[in-house]
Amino acid sequence: MRLLLDESLPRRLKAELTPHEVKTVPEMGWGGKENGEVLRLASTRFDVFVTADQGIEYQQNLAGFDIAVVTLAAKTNRLEDLRPLVPKLLQILGELKKGKVHTIAG
Repeated sequence: MRLLLDESLPRRLKAELTPHEVKTVPEMGWGGKENGEVLRLASTRFDVFVTADQGIEYQQNLAGFDIAVVTLAAKTNRLEDLRPLVPKLLQILGELKKGKVHTIAG
């Protein structure tokens, strides 16, 4: 599965998501772009957009994008706080619906 990590997440989170193909927004050259633009670009190349932006479902009409969105809701965006959410993320990847937000809280 192809995952795109938002720039709000630490790059080191990539290592936690193997064996999936994982890229970051900055690696794709999309740093600084608005979420709508990132989602538009990502929907042609990725299956899942992973973010910490808990308001994304209110900011974007996700039904118009051919990509699933996962929001990681942890105490902070530090790797230590996000790491406990990774097993659940890996567990639900095959069940995600495109155009929907799936929140994983810790």
